[in-house]
Amino acid sequence: MIRLPGSGAQLAPAEQFGLELLVDAARLVPMEDPRADVVSIDVTARDARAHGGGGGQDLRAMAAGGWGMEIGDGAVRVPRSLLAKVTDVAGAVAEQRSEERDRHDRVPSGANPLVAAELERQPIVSLAARALREAVARAAGRRPVRLVVPWPGERRWAAAFTHDLDVVSGWPLFAAARWVELFRKGEARRAANATLAAARALTGSPVLAGLRWLLQLERTLEIRSTWFVLSGTPTYRTLLAGDLTYRPESRRARTALREILAGGHEVGLHGSFATMESTDEFRSQRDRLRAITGVEPAGVRQHFLRMRPGTTQRAMVEAGFLYDSTYGFPDRNGFRLGVADVVPAWDAARGQEAPMSEIPLHWMDRALSKYRGVEDPAAWVDDALALAELCQSLEGLWVGLWHPNLTPALGFPGAPGAYERLARTIVMRKAYIAPLGQIAAWRAARRAVRAERIAPDGSVVARRLHAAAADDSSESMTAQIRLEDVSGTPMEAVEG
Repeated sequence: MIRLPGSGAQLAPAEQFGLELLVDAARLVPMEDPRADVVSIDVTARDARAHGGGGGQDLRAMAAGGWGMEIGDGAVRVPRSLLAKVTDVAGAVAEQRSEERDRHDRVPSGANPLVAAELERQPIVSLAARALREAVARAAGRRPVRLVVPWPGERRWAAAFTHDLDVVSGWPLFAAARWVELFRKGEARRAANATLAAARALTGSPVLAGLRWLLQLERTLEIRSTWFVLSGTPTYRTLLAGDLTYRPESRRARTALREILAGGHEVGLHGSFATMESTDEFRSQRDRLRAITGVEPAGVRQHFLRMRPGTTQRAMVEAGFLYDSTYGFPDRNGFRLGVADVVPAWDAARGQEAPMSEIPLHWMDRALSKYRGVEDPAAWVDDALALAELCQSLEGLWVGLWHPNLTPALGFPGAPGAYERLARTIVMRKAYIAPLGQIAAWRAARRAVRAERIAPDGSVVARRLHAAAADDSSESMTAQIRLEDVSGTPMEAVEG
């Protein structure tokens, strides 16, 4: 257990947020009993950087210098500069303040400090949290140390499969656009194979066929995924922009939604371009999706990952969403918020934590094929598994996106087999796999664990804060929250 700094530390809100995020990601348990002999976390004015620099270079210097943490007997001293930098990265502060825009009116990836420092392939904040956990273990001596178990079911890491339902009808138009894309890249053979597959599918519905194949695979592997669904009215303009392409009330859309829900999967909103700065549009689309499915969408991901960082999330909160999974790079794969985890949202304009979870997107199929010119689906999956291995090594969370329209008839020969390899490999690696809403609920409950006291026999009495109860998706899941020692040996149960 640890003791957090008291009010005398006079931490700024961004520093407090950074400290709590590190403690949570490290799975450390704050102690409430002021008399208990546990490791104290002290904040110092010492600069965590080994040398000068700016932006992401600070992070590189901090990592090289052991994050500036100092270990004493029963104490770990953490520099203020590290806490502020954690908030800068995991809170997307630079992107919230950026005025830069790409051709899709998004903040470009280059505005991210990790990209600028070529660190986007490293979950840098999660690495800092691991360093804090190790420092606490070294400082403890004979003092008891407890961690919260990382995931339910005795699993040591987690993975989430997500799908954006971008296409339901009018598939020949999307197939033709894909053929043009392939010919421009010089992929004539791949384009020819896609054209032949489309010709064979003319009498059927390759979109629904691809969706059903995917649902069957996930049923076989016992994967429950999250599907983000468009919920607006398409127009000629939205079709040309690649935005809204179908009505959610259409026959095929209803069929898709019915089969997705029947498989036990989660449905969230795929926010259209119009939602980017509009609470009212978010509410309208969320209500429309709820009316069709009978289920309240808890989460949202923006179409094209198009958002105004901070502003869009504020509108999401006001519209009633509990989590957002938009923070991924459109043109590369990696850790946009520097975490292989779920983190609270940070509102930089207001200088405070927002009441919503951020579940960053780490890997997307089209990031490689559309933006990087990599057309081999096997290479996409190799990239996904490399990032997943990093997440597994940190006992963290990997989040991937596979579009269900990536089928041979729509211009992606070889893609379904590649996805099957990805899914089977993740399952084989024994990840805890669940929809994003369930993962967010688990993390909210885990974050709320506190140690009340150390009993005379040396055991630890711990409980969850009552505020977490509203986020629990099921009693059976949260009942699995336990404490363990630093070696991973199960210890005490946590009282609800």
